[in-house]
Amino acid sequence: MKQITIRKVPEELASALKKETKVRGKSLNQTAIDLLRQALGIGATSYNNNLGKLAGTWTARDLEKFEQNTSIFEQVDPELWQ
Repeated sequence: MKQITIRKVPEELASALKKETKVRGKSLNQTAIDLLRQALGIGATSYNNNLGKLAGTWTARDLEKFEQNTSIFEQVDPELWQ
């Protein structure tokens, strides 16, 4: 495997990378490799925005509240379709 050093990483980028490392629960090195693979379209990525953690966690009440709060998006505005 090849070793690569990246210099002069902007603070904003370093901070975002550090946050992403925590979100993914991986090392800084593995996160950087995964992000480079994803950006370059090389190989499969195991990153799924962590939405898998939410699967199966809603209660019936959570679903009811979600449907109530998003029901407005099901209404058609006739003015937009004239």
